[in-house]
Amino acid sequence: LNDMGRIDSMYQFSLDAYINLFSLSIDNSKRSHKLEERITSLNDYHTYAVYRYMCRGLFEVHKLLFSFQICAKIQEAAGKLNMDEYSFFLRGGLVRKHRTHTMFTWVSDLNKCNELQKMLIVRSLRPDRVSFCITSFIVNNLGSRFVEPPVLNMKAVSVVEESTSRTPLIFVLSPGVDPTGALLHLAEASGMSKHFHALSLGQGQAPIAKSMIEEGVKNGHWVFLANCHLSLSWMPDLDKLVEQLQGQEPHHSILHCNIVYILEVGVKSNMKRLYQLVTEAQFNRCSKPVFYRKLVFSLCFFHSILLERKKFLQLGWNIVYVCNDHLLGVALQVSENLLSQYLDNYEEIPWDALKYLIAGVNYGGHVTDDWDRRLLTTYISDYFCDALLEGCQLSSLSSYYIPHDGPQSSYKEYINMLPPTEHPGVFGQHPNADIASQIAETRMLFDTLLSLQPRVTSPTAVGARPSREDQVRARQNSIRGGLGLLSENTQLDIRSKISSLVELERGIKGLVVMSPNLEETFNCIYDARVPPLWEKAYPSQKPLAAWTRDLCQRVDQFARWAETARPPVLFWLSGFTFPNGFLTAVLQSCARQHNVRGHSSTCT
Repeated sequence: LNDMGRIDSMYQFSLDAYINLFSLSIDNSKRSHKLEERITSLNDYHTYAVYRYMCRGLFEVHKLLFSFQICAKIQEAAGKLNMDEYSFFLRGGLVRKHRTHTMFTWVSDLNKCNELQKMLIVRSLRPDRVSFCITSFIVNNLGSRFVEPPVLNMKAVSVVEESTSRTPLIFVLSPGVDPTGALLHLAEASGMSKHFHALSLGQGQAPIAKSMIEEGVKNGHWVFLANCHLSLSWMPDLDKLVEQLQGQEPHHSILHCNIVYILEVGVKSNMKRLYQLVTEAQFNRCSKPVFYRKLVFSLCFFHSILLERKKFLQLGWNIVYVCNDHLLGVALQVSENLLSQYLDNYEEIPWDALKYLIAGVNYGGHVTDDWDRRLLTTYISDYFCDALLEGCQLSSLSSYYIPHDGPQSSYKEYINMLPPTEHPGVFGQHPNADIASQIAETRMLFDTLLSLQPRVTSPTAVGARPSREDQVRARQNSIRGGLGLLSENTQLDIRSKISSLVELERGIKGLVVMSPNLEETFNCIYDARVPPLWEKAYPSQKPLAAWTRDLCQRVDQFARWAETARPPVLFWLSGFTFPNGFLTAVLQSCARQHNVRGHSSTCT
C-alpha cells in the first residue's frame, strides 16, 4: 500500500485504516487449532482483503499493476523470484551487437523455461502481449480472483452500510463518467431522495457549499459536490470542514465513507453502469416495449463503443471527444418521445428521424471532424435498423448481439456474460489495431513498476553485483563514447547530450550537486530508459540502447548526404525528425521546377 502512494498521492492510506482492515481479517478468516493452518488461512484472507480494499480506489490502468506487485512481493519474500530475471523483465536488455545468423542448436527449448523466463521471451519479442502474460502469472500463483476486480454497484445499499459518518465518500471519475444518476437512484433506494442535495462547484459556489454541508450535518442530508476540480482554491477549506466532523457527532443518516471509489470505463462496465440508470418503469414505459427495450440496449452499446474507441489512439478518433452520460440520457428521452408519438400513429419505425436526432444532433453536435462524423454515421446505420427487431449481431464476434426480449434482469444477465476485455473486432477494427495501445500500456506498466523499486544503493561487496552508480557510469561512458566518435566524424552538433553525460559523471563523483534533472537522467539510464531531456529531440518509443543506435543512424544519414553534391536516391523518412517538413520541401521544390503553384501539388 505504501508503494502505491508513490504512483499517485490519491493512493495514500493511513495506518489506522490498515490496522482496521487487518483486525477484520483476523475476525473473519477461517479459524483452526493448528498454528500453521491458521497462519495460512489468515494470510490468504488478508491478502485478498487488501486487494479488494485497494482495487475499489484504483484506476483501471493500475489494477493489474497492483496485483502483479502483490504477486512479485510474495514470490520475493518466499525466495521464489530470481531478482536478476525480474530486473531484466522490468528494464529490458541492452543489445550491444546484432546477430545476423540463426540461433545455435544448443539454445534451450521453451519447455525448459519457467514461467518468468517465458515472460522474458515475450517481453523481448511481443511487448504488446506482456499484459496477458502478467495476468496468467498472477492467476497461476495467486488465483483468478486477483485479476477480477470487484465491481462497484452504486445501486446497492451496501455502499451506505459500509460507510461511516465522518469521512467523505470520494468519487474519482474517468472521462465520460457521471455518477449523479447512480447517486440519485442510491438515495431513492435508501429512502433519502428528499434529503439529497447536489451542487456543482465553480466560481462563487464555495459559501453555498459550506452552508449546505453545515445544514446537512444538522438535519442528516446527503450533500453531493460535483466538479471539485473547478474549486481547487477552496479544497483546503473543505478539508478543514471535514476535520471538524471528527470532533463532533454528525447526524446518523449522513452518507460518508472512508473508501475512495473510482468509476471506470470499458464496454462491459459501461453497459453495467448505464443499465443501473434505467429504471424498470422506464424500461416498460413505451407503447411498444419490446422494440423499445431492444433500442435501449443498442443505444447503450453504441454509447459504450464511442467511449471506448479512444483507446485505439489515432485509429480511434481523429479528435478526442468527451461523451458523458448526459448525452445518453438525452438520446433515451428523444427515442422515447419519438416512439410514443410515431408508433401509436404509424406502423413503420421512424428510423430516419431517430438517426438524425441521435447521430446528427445529439452526438453529432459534439463531433467536429468530417471523418469522425462519417464514422459516427456508420455506427448509427449498423445499430439502428430493421434487423434490430430480430436480434442482430452487433459486431463480427458471435458473443455480441441483441439478446432475446425479456425483463430488465435478463438484459443485465447477458451483460454480465460479456468478455471482460474487448477484442478490436467489437469496434469493427482490425485484430492488430490495438497493438499500439497495448505497447503503450506495457510501457506504462514497466515505468510505473520501476518507480516502485527501491533507489537505495548498498556498498559493493567483493563478488557482489555492481552498485547503481557503477552500472550507470558504465552505461553512460558507453553512450558517450559512441556519441563522441559520431560527433567528430560528422561535425554535427550533438554536444547537448554529451554535456549532460559529462555533468552526470561529475554528479556521480560528487563534484557537483545532483539537480533534479541530473537525478532524473541518472534513474532513466539505470532503468534503460531515454531521459526526458533527450526525448525532446524527436518522437520515439525505443528504449535507451535502441534509441542511441537509432540516433547514430539518423545522424549518419545526414552526414552522408552532406558529403555529396546531390541528394540520395532513397531517403529514410522515419530518420527525419519532422518528415512532414521534408515532404513539404519536396513539393515546393517540384513546384518551382515545373512552374506550378505549391498548393496544387500533392504526393502520390
